[in-house]
Amino acid sequence: MTPDRPISELFAQRRPLRSLEFFPPKDDAGIEALRATAAALRPLAPDFVSVTYGAGGTTRDRTARVCELLRHEFGFTVMPHLTCVGHSRAELTAIADRIHADGFRNIMALRGDPPRGQTAFTPRADGLGHASDLVALLKDRHPDFCLGVAGYPEKHPEAPSPEADLAHLKLKVDAGAAFITTQLFFDNAVYHRFVENCQAAGITVPVVPGLMPVLSLRQIQSFTAMCGTALPAPLRARLEAAGENPDAVEAVGVDWALGQFRDLLARGAPGCHLYILNRAKAALELAAGLAA
Repeated sequence: MTPDRPISELFAQRRPLRSLEFFPPKDDAGIEALRATAAALRPLAPDFVSVTYGAGGTTRDRTARVCELLRHEFGFTVMPHLTCVGHSRAELTAIADRIHADGFRNIMALRGDPPRGQTAFTPRADGLGHASDLVALLKDRHPDFCLGVAGYPEKHPEAPSPEADLAHLKLKVDAGAAFITTQLFFDNAVYHRFVENCQAAGITVPVVPGLMPVLSLRQIQSFTAMCGTALPAPLRARLEAAGENPDAVEAVGVDWALGQFRDLLARGAPGCHLYILNRAKAALELAAGLAA
């Protein structure tokens, strides 16, 4: 099997990359819905797609299944996520070997969130406690892996300070990460300031902005509360004015994301990663807006 091209080679082309994130559905019906979404998005020709990884064994097998589906049926370059949650070092090594043998060469390396019902992350006694440890393990095992890591423009919720969070991010990059993808944000000034802080800290790898078009006010309030992301007052006001009309809410969300996207590209962002929640409509509307 021909190995995938490392995403780092795409960044070397000095053009904005466009990528999408999928999550593994819970059942076979969800897999079919995801297949339809992937078919609708294939004309966009994303540079790569990523697939999230379930904590506590919830979706791990489906992650592998979705990665294979997106790669073989649709020809996407696929970046599986991998987390430390619930795994021993030996298990992580075995998973890395399987991913590598299957031809994947790009991994999003994450510590991972605590399993459902737990409030704090506790590594296994023979496991890894930090994403930087996972990056080091993966690069030691397979140096040709291209690894992405997460960055938090508004600080990781567990970090004691922005400075401490940035120091940990540098550990991940120094361990071998090739690029950073940010947590979602809705104020581009937050991203630009974050990039400046990264550069001042000696972090020179690409920092890819992660955007999520708002599809529901209640849903986005839940997401922002969980990850510590601020919802700008003008966006909140527009969403509240849209009321309970889902089409109106989605129109506001796509328009706001389109404004973010245009500004980011105009100011030299290395690309954009869309958290699409396995839905095609918003991504297609964004692409149409950018082409207009």
